[in-house]
Amino acid sequence: MSDNTQDEEVLKQIEREVRMREGASKLLAACSRREQALEASKSLLTCTARILALLSQLQKMRNAQVLQRVGRRPSEDVVPCLGRISLSDLRIPLMWKDSEYFKNKGELQRCAVFCLLQCGTEIHDTDLVMVDRTLTDICFEGTTIFTEVGPSFQLRVELYSSCAAEEFSPGALGPRRVSCLGGSVGCSSGKKIRAAFEFAAVCGSSGGNAAPGSASPPLSPDLSALGPKYNLLAHTTLRIEHVREGFKTHDWSLAATEDNPFWLPLYGNMCCRLVAQPLCMMHPIISGRFEVKLADDLNRCENVYGVLRGQSLLCYQNQEDQESEDEPLLVVPIQKDTVCMSESDLVHCQIINISTRRQGEDVTYLLSMHAHEDMQRWADAISQHVYNMSQWKQCCDQLMKIESQSSKKVIPVKQGSLYHEIVTPSSPGEGLVVPDLSVEIRTLLSSYYKESY
Repeated sequence: MSDNTQDEEVLKQIEREVRMREGASKLLAACSRREQALEASKSLLTCTARILALLSQLQKMRNAQVLQRVGRRPSEDVVPCLGRISLSDLRIPLMWKDSEYFKNKGELQRCAVFCLLQCGTEIHDTDLVMVDRTLTDICFEGTTIFTEVGPSFQLRVELYSSCAAEEFSPGALGPRRVSCLGGSVGCSSGKKIRAAFEFAAVCGSSGGNAAPGSASPPLSPDLSALGPKYNLLAHTTLRIEHVREGFKTHDWSLAATEDNPFWLPLYGNMCCRLVAQPLCMMHPIISGRFEVKLADDLNRCENVYGVLRGQSLLCYQNQEDQESEDEPLLVVPIQKDTVCMSESDLVHCQIINISTRRQGEDVTYLLSMHAHEDMQRWADAISQHVYNMSQWKQCCDQLMKIESQSSKKVIPVKQGSLYHEIVTPSSPGEGLVVPDLSVEIRTLLSSYYKESY
């Protein structure tokens, strides 16, 4: 992909997020209920984070282009394969005081919380959860999947909180702001991109930080005084060493104190399931025919059809046996410390020497091919595969399972006693129902989604 094409793709993503941010701000201005305003404000913060991440990526790309033009080429070192990571079943324990939780004393603290998950420029947010002292754990259901990440990934988890006790005044911006709702969501692409750059500059000059972890920066003079405010409560960064099957506990870095109105009594850690699937473990790497023999038994030679997959070079009698999933004739272990060397013998036969371990013993296999191109192709593929496994470490010990990504729930799940105060009775004597969006917000949603594509 050319530099110009890459720039255009990032600029299109920035433009889309700017349009989404405009739509979210207009939704926020039109909200008549607190739960609507909380969702709109969450969307606003998420769009802001995506814009800042994309602007940072664009700056890095252009810096690399400048270095290339002045003759400083990027490193040509071997690059490991990409993969997918997923975070699921996120749980955050709370530590209420005995007098608050068991004796139900003191002021009832109510907060709306959600998590922002960022890996590179890919950013997702969780569902919004309403929390009061009747909850001992904050639970975020569903699976968040990040695609095309390298083994050096940094997955940042940020916990945001908004005090539900703060006053909320529908239509706080007055008639002038609401009157704009019927108009177009955006202007030209150039103006939107320029506005995004100006916004990033304002964030920098006001002490904001484009990197994740900073508090939500002000979007504009109008937006800074609009709707509920989310504040960064805690954050942590997950790396490849945190990938494990099953649940694991990770420590928070707290970004707020007990004096803050949005504070929640965190234990200081969270629990989640973080798994990874390197591409090198998901699909066959290379296949073809060759002769294989053991170095300590050169008289035994097999003409096989080989398939490099996972931690094994599977050798079959023919391709049909492999397709029918029959047992292979021979399995050559390919591990993180396997050594692969190629050479040509005196009979112009191409040899690949594979030194590995099988059942705790050092073993050497010789792969013979007649064409130099075939030998080079196999040697490169095996060497790259070994390097991929060495970089992805324990993620290549076995193929971990990633649950399918679940869509967000339309109707919120009951989360403690605050649920009964959010919903609105349809009429006396009837059960509680989830309030629907007003007609004007539905119209606005339809408008800015259409203009975003």
